[in-house]
Amino acid sequence: MSGDLNPNAAINLTKAVVLVVETTTHAADILGQILKGFGVAETHRTNSVREAGELLKHKAFDLILIDPDAEEGAGYAMVRNLRASMVEPNCFAPVILMSGHPRVSRVKQARDTGANFFVSKPIAPNVLLQRILWVARDKRPFVEAGAYIGPDRRFKFEGLPADTDGRRSTDIKDPLGAASGPDMSQDDIDNFMKPQRVMI
Repeated sequence: MSGDLNPNAAINLTKAVVLVVETTTHAADILGQILKGFGVAETHRTNSVREAGELLKHKAFDLILIDPDAEEGAGYAMVRNLRASMVEPNCFAPVILMSGHPRVSRVKQARDTGANFFVSKPIAPNVLLQRILWVARDKRPFVEAGAYIGPDRRFKFEGLPADTDGRRSTDIKDPLGAASGPDMSQDDIDNFMKPQRVMI
Protein backbone atom coordinates (compact mmCIF):
# COMPACT_ATOMS: atom_id res chain seq x y z
CA MET A 1 0.00 0.00 0.00
CA SER A 2 3.02 2.28 0.04
CA GLY A 3 4.20 4.59 -2.69
CA ASP A 4 3.08 7.90 -4.10
CA LEU A 5 -0.54 7.98 -5.16
CA ASN A 6 -2.15 10.72 -7.11
CA PRO A 7 -5.77 11.50 -6.23
CA ASN A 8 -7.07 9.99 -9.46
CA ALA A 9 -4.86 6.91 -9.43
CA ALA A 10 -6.38 3.49 -8.93
CA ILE A 11 -5.18 1.61 -5.87
CA ASN A 12 -4.49 -2.10 -6.03
CA LEU A 13 -5.38 -3.84 -2.77
CA THR A 14 -5.19 -7.40 -4.08
CA LYS A 15 -1.93 -8.08 -2.24
CA ALA A 16 -2.88 -6.25 0.95
CA VAL A 17 -3.20 -8.36 4.10
CA VAL A 18 -5.80 -6.89 6.46
CA LEU A 19 -6.66 -7.67 10.08
CA VAL A 20 -10.23 -6.93 11.19
CA VAL A 21 -11.06 -6.84 14.91
CA GLU A 22 -14.80 -6.34 15.35
CA THR A 23 -17.24 -6.62 18.23
CA THR A 24 -19.14 -9.53 16.67
CA THR A 25 -18.51 -12.19 14.04
CA HIS A 26 -21.39 -10.79 11.98
CA ALA A 27 -19.86 -7.29 11.97
CA ALA A 28 -16.46 -8.74 11.02
CA ASP A 29 -18.03 -10.66 8.14
CA ILE A 30 -19.77 -7.54 6.80
CA LEU A 31 -16.52 -5.59 6.93
CA GLY A 32 -14.75 -8.51 5.26
CA GLN A 33 -17.24 -8.35 2.38
CA ILE A 34 -16.67 -4.61 2.01
CA LEU A 35 -12.91 -5.18 1.85
CA LYS A 36 -13.41 -7.97 -0.68
CA GLY A 37 -15.31 -5.47 -2.81
CA PHE A 38 -12.21 -3.25 -2.68
CA GLY A 39 -10.16 -6.16 -4.06
CA VAL A 40 -8.58 -7.32 -0.79
CA ALA A 41 -7.94 -11.05 -1.15
CA GLU A 42 -6.60 -11.82 2.35
CA THR A 43 -8.55 -10.68 5.39
CA HIS A 44 -8.19 -12.15 8.88
CA ARG A 45 -11.27 -11.53 11.04
CA THR A 46 -11.77 -11.90 14.76
CA ASN A 47 -13.82 -10.45 17.60
CA SER A 48 -11.18 -11.39 20.17
CA VAL A 49 -8.45 -8.95 21.11
CA ARG A 50 -6.39 -11.86 22.46
CA GLU A 51 -6.69 -13.76 19.17
CA ALA A 52 -5.79 -10.60 17.26
CA GLY A 53 -2.67 -10.29 19.43
CA GLU A 54 -1.65 -13.83 18.51
CA LEU A 55 -2.17 -13.15 14.81
CA LEU A 56 0.00 -10.03 15.08
CA LYS A 57 2.84 -12.13 16.49
CA HIS A 58 2.92 -14.49 13.53
CA LYS A 59 1.76 -12.57 10.45
CA ALA A 60 2.61 -9.22 8.88
CA PHE A 61 -0.36 -6.96 8.13
CA ASP A 62 -0.62 -4.02 5.74
CA LEU A 63 -3.68 -2.56 7.47
CA ILE A 64 -5.48 -3.11 10.78
CA LEU A 65 -9.15 -2.18 11.29
CA ILE A 66 -10.32 -2.25 14.90
CA ASP A 67 -13.53 -1.48 16.72
CA PRO A 68 -11.97 -0.06 19.90
CA ASP A 69 -15.10 -1.01 21.83
CA ALA A 70 -14.36 -4.71 21.30
CA GLU A 71 -14.19 -6.50 24.64
CA GLU A 72 -15.29 -3.46 26.64
CA GLY A 73 -12.80 -1.00 25.21
CA ALA A 74 -9.81 -3.36 24.99
CA GLY A 75 -9.27 -2.25 21.39
CA TYR A 76 -7.73 1.04 22.56
CA ALA A 77 -5.21 -0.80 24.73
CA MET A 78 -4.52 -3.16 21.84
CA VAL A 79 -3.41 -0.28 19.62
CA ARG A 80 -1.31 1.28 22.36
CA ASN A 81 0.37 -2.06 23.11
CA LEU A 82 0.96 -2.72 19.42
CA ARG A 83 2.73 0.62 18.98
CA ALA A 84 4.77 0.18 22.17
CA SER A 85 5.81 -3.38 21.28
CA MET A 86 8.21 -2.09 18.58
CA VAL A 87 7.89 -5.52 16.94
CA GLU A 88 8.27 -4.82 13.24
CA PRO A 89 6.58 -4.56 10.86
CA ASN A 90 3.20 -4.63 12.63
CA CYS A 91 4.03 -1.93 15.18
CA PHE A 92 4.14 0.49 12.22
CA ALA A 93 1.08 -0.89 10.40
CA PRO A 94 -1.64 1.66 9.62
CA VAL A 95 -4.52 1.40 12.11
CA ILE A 96 -8.04 2.68 11.46
CA LEU A 97 -10.44 2.64 14.40
CA MET A 98 -14.18 2.31 13.74
CA SER A 99 -16.82 3.01 16.34
CA GLY A 100 -20.52 3.73 16.57
CA HIS A 101 -19.76 6.12 19.44
CA PRO A 102 -17.60 8.87 17.90
CA ARG A 103 -17.67 11.24 20.86
CA VAL A 104 -14.86 13.78 21.08
CA SER A 105 -13.34 11.99 24.06
CA ARG A 106 -13.19 8.73 22.12
CA VAL A 107 -11.70 10.34 19.03
CA LYS A 108 -9.02 11.96 21.21
CA GLN A 109 -8.40 8.62 22.92
CA ALA A 110 -8.03 6.97 19.51
CA ARG A 111 -5.58 9.66 18.42
CA ASP A 112 -3.56 9.28 21.61
CA THR A 113 -3.21 5.51 21.21
CA GLY A 114 -1.34 6.02 17.94
CA ALA A 115 -4.16 5.19 15.52
CA ASN A 116 -3.95 6.71 12.04
CA PHE A 117 -7.66 7.43 11.61
CA PHE A 118 -11.06 7.14 13.24
CA VAL A 119 -14.19 6.28 11.22
CA SER A 120 -17.70 6.42 12.62
CA LYS A 121 -20.20 3.60 12.17
CA PRO A 122 -22.28 2.59 10.37
CA ILE A 123 -19.46 2.20 7.88
CA ALA A 124 -20.10 3.62 4.42
CA PRO A 125 -17.87 1.71 1.96
CA ASN A 126 -16.89 4.83 0.02
CA VAL A 127 -15.87 6.62 3.24
CA LEU A 128 -13.80 3.64 4.37
CA LEU A 129 -12.08 3.44 0.98
CA GLN A 130 -11.26 7.16 1.13
CA ARG A 131 -9.69 6.69 4.57
CA ILE A 132 -7.66 3.69 3.37
CA LEU A 133 -6.40 5.80 0.45
CA TRP A 134 -5.55 8.64 2.83
CA VAL A 135 -3.60 6.30 5.10
CA ALA A 136 -1.79 4.77 2.11
CA ARG A 137 -0.65 8.25 1.03
CA ASP A 138 0.25 9.44 4.52
CA LYS A 139 3.99 10.10 4.79
CA ARG A 140 4.16 11.19 8.43
CA PRO A 141 7.04 9.59 10.35
CA PHE A 142 6.48 7.63 13.55
CA VAL A 143 7.49 9.43 16.72
CA GLU A 144 7.97 8.51 20.35
CA ALA A 145 7.16 11.41 22.67
CA GLY A 146 6.54 10.57 26.30
CA ALA A 147 3.69 8.06 26.50
CA TYR A 148 2.79 8.56 22.84
CA ILE A 149 4.09 6.27 20.09
CA GLY A 150 2.56 6.58 16.64
CA PRO A 151 2.34 8.72 13.52
CA ASP A 152 3.48 12.29 14.02
CA ARG A 153 0.38 14.33 14.81
CA ARG A 154 1.89 17.51 13.37
CA PHE A 155 0.54 18.17 9.88
CA LYS A 156 2.71 21.19 9.15
CA PHE A 157 5.91 22.55 10.58
CA GLU A 158 6.31 26.23 11.26
CA GLY A 159 9.40 26.05 13.39
CA LEU A 160 9.73 25.23 17.06
CA PRO A 161 7.37 26.72 19.62
CA ALA A 162 8.67 30.11 20.74
CA ASP A 163 11.21 30.06 23.62
CA THR A 164 11.72 26.27 23.49
CA ASP A 165 14.33 23.84 22.21
CA GLY A 166 11.60 21.56 20.92
CA ARG A 167 9.91 18.54 22.41
CA ARG A 168 11.53 15.73 20.42
CA SER A 169 15.12 14.59 20.05
CA THR A 170 14.71 14.87 16.26
CA ASP A 171 13.58 18.51 16.29
CA ILE A 172 15.96 20.66 14.23
CA LYS A 173 17.32 23.33 16.51
CA ASP A 174 19.28 26.02 14.67
CA PRO A 175 18.64 26.30 10.92
CA LEU A 176 14.94 27.15 11.16
CA GLY A 177 15.24 29.97 13.65
CA ALA A 178 12.31 31.20 15.68
CA ALA A 179 8.78 29.92 15.18
CA SER A 180 7.04 31.67 12.30
CA GLY A 181 3.64 31.26 13.90
CA PRO A 182 1.83 29.39 16.65
CA ASP A 183 1.63 25.62 16.73
CA MET A 184 -1.71 24.18 15.67
CA SER A 185 -4.14 23.84 18.54
CA GLN A 186 -5.62 20.42 19.11
CA ASP A 187 -8.95 21.76 17.82
CA ASP A 188 -7.21 22.73 14.57
CA ILE A 189 -5.68 19.26 14.28
CA ASP A 190 -9.00 17.56 15.04
CA ASN A 191 -10.74 19.71 12.43
CA PHE A 192 -7.99 18.93 9.94
CA MET A 193 -8.63 15.21 10.40
CA LYS A 194 -12.40 15.41 10.03
CA PRO A 195 -13.71 13.60 6.92
CA GLN A 196 -14.58 16.75 4.99
CA ARG A 197 -10.93 17.80 5.08
CA VAL A 198 -9.66 14.58 3.51
CA MET A 199 -8.98 15.30 -0.13
CA ILE A 200 -9.07 12.26 -2.40
